[in-house]
Amino acid sequence: MREPNASPTPEPVPDPSLDAAVAPLEVAPDAGREWWRTAVVYQVVLRSFADGDGDGVGDVAGLRARLGHLAALGVDAVWVNPWYASPMVDAGYDVADYRALDPRYGELEDAEALVREAHALGLRVLLDVVPNHTSDQHAWFRAALAGDGAARARYLFRPGRGEHGELPPNDWESCFRGPAWTRTTTPDGEPGDWYLHLFAPEQPDLDWSNREVHEEMLDVLRFWFDRGVDGFRVDVAHGLVKAPGLPDAEGRDRRTEEHPGWDQDEVHDVWREWRALADSYDPPRVFVAEAWPARRAERLPLYLRPDELHTAFEFEPLHVAWRARPWRDVVDRSLAMAGLTGAPCAWVLTNHDVVRQATRYARSQWAEKGTNETERARWPDEVPDLALGRRRARAAVVLTASLPGVLYVYLGEELGLEEVEDLPAALRTDPIFARSGGTDPGREGSRVPLPWSGDAPPFGFSPPTRPDGSPSAPPHLPQPAGWAALSAQAQDGDPSSTLSLYRRLLALRREHLAGAGPMRWLPTPSPDVLALAREGTALQSWVNLGADPVALPAGARVLVASAPVEDGVLPGDAGAWVLVGG
Repeated sequence: MREPNASPTPEPVPDPSLDAAVAPLEVAPDAGREWWRTAVVYQVVLRSFADGDGDGVGDVAGLRARLGHLAALGVDAVWVNPWYASPMVDAGYDVADYRALDPRYGELEDAEALVREAHALGLRVLLDVVPNHTSDQHAWFRAALAGDGAARARYLFRPGRGEHGELPPNDWESCFRGPAWTRTTTPDGEPGDWYLHLFAPEQPDLDWSNREVHEEMLDVLRFWFDRGVDGFRVDVAHGLVKAPGLPDAEGRDRRTEEHPGWDQDEVHDVWREWRALADSYDPPRVFVAEAWPARRAERLPLYLRPDELHTAFEFEPLHVAWRARPWRDVVDRSLAMAGLTGAPCAWVLTNHDVVRQATRYARSQWAEKGTNETERARWPDEVPDLALGRRRARAAVVLTASLPGVLYVYLGEELGLEEVEDLPAALRTDPIFARSGGTDPGREGSRVPLPWSGDAPPFGFSPPTRPDGSPSAPPHLPQPAGWAALSAQAQDGDPSSTLSLYRRLLALRREHLAGAGPMRWLPTPSPDVLALAREGTALQSWVNLGADPVALPAGARVLVASAPVEDGVLPGDAGAWVLVGG
């Protein structure tokens, strides 16, 4: 891909009178439509989006000042990763208070202003909710450790096995490596019971057999719904409920038997309660599930029944190789599942937990699919071809944006950012890095602060000075110097830039595909090419996942392309939307 080379244009200055200029809205715009079936949603990692106060950490003030960028991009909604009060052991997914913003991000009044301003721009607001576990600094857990029996019953404390209780209660492993149990110490200094944490030790799992846990989480949802929030992304939606007795997991066939800590039937009682609450609002609020059941084809549709969650992410695109047959299989499987449930597919190419697609596609694509761990394990041995990776990433969004359903765009994806692989170990705070003994670098490389403007870090991420006039702190993670060419300012106005490609795709998607029907595959001149059409529109999407150029249909008019199309020929690793006979 040719890097953006347009002359810099002035970056918009946030208007300090915005609060006074934007009137509060009772509901989001266009409330009567089931917007969540065809929306484009932008995922914001708040600490890395924009810094409003100069402390080097993104915040609500920074997001409010940059809402215009998202509106101009053409998205319909903004999903904000956890912004609650937290020790930040796991980037805010360790929540200490679900009803308060972390002070680094702002105050509750800032959150309410954000919702009003987003609605005024036609943007809905989704938050993250983390119901499987809390922080170990949550008032409930602190009371539990202090001996409060009622608080203790809200978590999963168990005596250990062995002669003196020195062994964990079962053999479960943490998703972040190591055992899923930590032993407590009694007030008199003696070893005590163990508590369950399917993630980090600082993230104790709640006991969802306790009715108080249900009522508390329902009240948390009401708290934010009453402030105009339009819905939630549900973290670990296949978690929460554990098998009775907490049996060992050893010996279970992962192809046919779920781990006893995941995907238990009783979790659907929770989602029916939540859906009833969401439907009680006018307009109804919505949920998107992060759900990873082992038997996905059989079990995921259960989460998407009409009285449960509205949508669930399609995670296979996060790991599928840049090859035509694996991609076609992914699309076919996902659409078949959508046909069973009636819920739309929710397409994602990257998120805060995986390696950015510009880097994934920059290395060899021989395996049909991989994992986060296998992808990061390639870093020391295989140098990425980032020009090739960006070219493929641009073509990939041409494909996913044309598919039926919901499209998610991740922080900086629209700028073509790559994974930052050379972050200093001292700055890697991801529990995966620590609990793997440093063998897995973790996820920070996909969470580096965005470049907005200028020729050097912090690239407009932070203001020049803090409110007291002192210089702003450097960003919490360092930005590569090469990102000057990828800043929003550098790409704005350059028709060949990735930012311009995304703006054009999303505008055409709204114009041609918002009301389009089901898709069908079209015949192509090469097995490396995927082409599809949608019912009710003359638009076709062509994506060449091979290296050799191919001819587009005769007479096709190119509306948008990820790489230059000359004489009706689509080059390798490129995609285009064309009008045929219309």
